[in-house]
Amino acid sequence: MSTQKSRNTKEFLRSVITIGTFDGVHIGHQKILKRVIELAKKEHKTPAVLTLFPHPRMVLRKDDDIKLLNTINERIAILKSNGIENVIVKEFNMEFANLSAEEYIKNVLVDELKTHQIVIGYDHHFGKDRSANIDDLKKFAEKYHFKVEEISAQDIEDVTVSSTKIRNALYDGDVATANRYLGYYYFLTGTVNKGKGLGRTINFPTANILVEETYKLIPHNGVYVVKSRIDDKIVYGMMNIGTNPTVNGKNQSIEVHFFDVSENLYGKSLKIEFLQRLRDEQKFKDVEALKNQLVKDKTHSLRIIKELNE
Repeated sequence: MSTQKSRNTKEFLRSVITIGTFDGVHIGHQKILKRVIELAKKEHKTPAVLTLFPHPRMVLRKDDDIKLLNTINERIAILKSNGIENVIVKEFNMEFANLSAEEYIKNVLVDELKTHQIVIGYDHHFGKDRSANIDDLKKFAEKYHFKVEEISAQDIEDVTVSSTKIRNALYDGDVATANRYLGYYYFLTGTVNKGKGLGRTINFPTANILVEETYKLIPHNGVYVVKSRIDDKIVYGMMNIGTNPTVNGKNQSIEVHFFDVSENLYGKSLKIEFLQRLRDEQKFKDVEALKNQLVKDKTHSLRIIKELNE
């Protein structure tokens, strides 16, 4: 059973730790993280998060259709940016799933992670078949000498509601709502690879973005205003997610036309943030009509970017 750590656990003081998937690390999660950091600072301990990957449903139900808001690397980066010093990624496999509740507490939380205090939801279940609950955790806390702080029902509800609303919003292409619940711009990370080159022929060259992680949630097909960073410079552009119906495309692609970027981007790994949705993907009568719409889209995008920066 493997564990990835942001640093070697032994380098840290005993931890104030919270446990969960933390998909999205949205405003509901951020409230919990702030509490962990506050307690850690007060008790001179290390703020930590234990998160699982792959998602348990991917392993237990062989659910290939599950979509997550973050890749595991994105999740780690966001957790660290929120002040979590030690991010522990525990591989969720059948060996882990079959740990008894006490084996999980003693082997993982106590012996491996040196837990001083756990900040956890009242509805937390753990151990094989999720057989143990918060009351069992409190008994183990007495036995193994760590503390437990319960996260309130209201805060847990906020997390659940936020996650559901973010996913539903993105499935609808409503990145404005998603961004509001996330507390940051939704983003994807991908590598620029060779596309068909159609954009270059109509003076709208695009970077074709390959997202390798098939479980990453891609927003609904359409055109979006986006932002990225290329060689330490913030750049803007417009992204099309879709099948390029005007030229009878069939497979979904993710293409970005960056404004004022002329360099070759092939092979670069880019983080691309969704600022605002412009419109649905459309099938135009010909390529010239598509080009005319792209000119309008660019004008609209530049106006939005200017407003966001004022």
